[in-house]
Amino acid sequence: MLPRVKKRPRPVEAGARGQEEVKFNEVTVYLVERKMGSSRRSFLTSLARSKGFRVEYALSDEVTHVVAEDNQAGALWAWLRGSGLRDVSRLQVLDISWFTDSMREGRPVTVETSHCIPVREPVVSLSVGGHFPDVLEELAENSEFNESKGPCLAFRRAASVLKSLPSAVHCLGAIQGLPCLGEHTKAVMEEILIFGRSFKVEEVQSDERYQALKLFTSVFGVGPKTAEKWYRRGLRSLKEILAEPNIQLNRMQRAGFLYYRDISKAVSKTEAKALRSIIEETAHWIAPDSILALTGGFRRGKEYGHDVDFLLTMPEMGKEEGLLLRVIDRLRDQGILLYCEHQGSTVDMSKLPSRRFEAMDHFEKCFLILRLEEGQMERDEGLQKDPGESRGWRAVRVDLVAPPVDRYAFALLGWTGSRQFERDLRRFARKERGMCLDNHALYDKTKKLFLPATSEEDIFAHLGLEYVEPWQRNA
Repeated sequence: MLPRVKKRPRPVEAGARGQEEVKFNEVTVYLVERKMGSSRRSFLTSLARSKGFRVEYALSDEVTHVVAEDNQAGALWAWLRGSGLRDVSRLQVLDISWFTDSMREGRPVTVETSHCIPVREPVVSLSVGGHFPDVLEELAENSEFNESKGPCLAFRRAASVLKSLPSAVHCLGAIQGLPCLGEHTKAVMEEILIFGRSFKVEEVQSDERYQALKLFTSVFGVGPKTAEKWYRRGLRSLKEILAEPNIQLNRMQRAGFLYYRDISKAVSKTEAKALRSIIEETAHWIAPDSILALTGGFRRGKEYGHDVDFLLTMPEMGKEEGLLLRVIDRLRDQGILLYCEHQGSTVDMSKLPSRRFEAMDHFEKCFLILRLEEGQMERDEGLQKDPGESRGWRAVRVDLVAPPVDRYAFALLGWTGSRQFERDLRRFARKERGMCLDNHALYDKTKKLFLPATSEEDIFAHLGLEYVEPWQRNA
């Protein structure tokens, strides 16, 4: 039997502990008495405390490292899960080898895979939208912050493959033969399946620079370079940035901070549909035959997103000119335009299509923050209302793009995403078909001509591919 969790430390041990100086405040050790014995446990406790370690006789939520000797993994983990701790998954559950290595070095050594006592049953299942893609996306984001383009793209490709799997996976054998899953990716997955955690990901998540850059880039208008600059100045929080007199925020960043609470939250499908109705009504009031399409993740069937993207055009070439600015003016007149950044068209067909993957195209567009009233949308059953939110409206990020009608099909394909799907489609066009594809056009390098398309189906046909529905493009 494993010992029951004691709620309070033994008085004599508490007194003894107070006589030793604690050098390593980030580590609190608990030694499991079973198999170790009380005498050996007391000796090891005294040894560790003499070296500056904090060792507790009672298992509590303060404990970070549980050390056991010759315990069966299944029984140990079962006992820990029934111990009443708030979050067992945060614990480092370690073999005595970690303890002896630490005593030899006189400090807590880095936890290696060989030190860990694994969970015997798989604790993570992999499915569509499951845990593994999220983990790989974090590693990709960290690589992007480090300007490591190769690893960033590799992790994103692997995450996309895993998102497309139709059923749960409980072992690495089930993914053998799948593309884009490199050795690094498989090592991370194996670690999670065996130990219930990834030490690489935990290292990234606890990294101060990663935490700061992730926080800073969550602000509208702040990119990785600006975030890095702020980090190098010693800033670690949004409050510190706002309090720094030498930082001059641009107009977009000021709006990002002003409406941060709202636009950092997910946008629901219900809210996206409400915004579509508002913009469609506004556009039709100006031009009854205007065409508006909801794009991005919501067109792919996603329930939530970071912002809402629309394409706006006219069925006759040239008629779209000026339409976007008139829509913006109308939204302003309605009192719902909180912020607007307009960019005119810079399309130059002589330089298209681009050989590089570009996140942004050259069509006329505007980046908006709109005020969405609670009464303008149907009640969203799945969206929990913030108890502290009583003003009756929220700010939402919206992108409006206005391509001419002869470029509309290419823009629709590009703005629907996902980003990885677009990358792979363009790569296929270039390598397998000798063509260049982007948001503006499809160019046949062999025939030296632009191929026309009035629909996405036309583009897939030119590429010799079966049409892929938007909801199938999430990977």
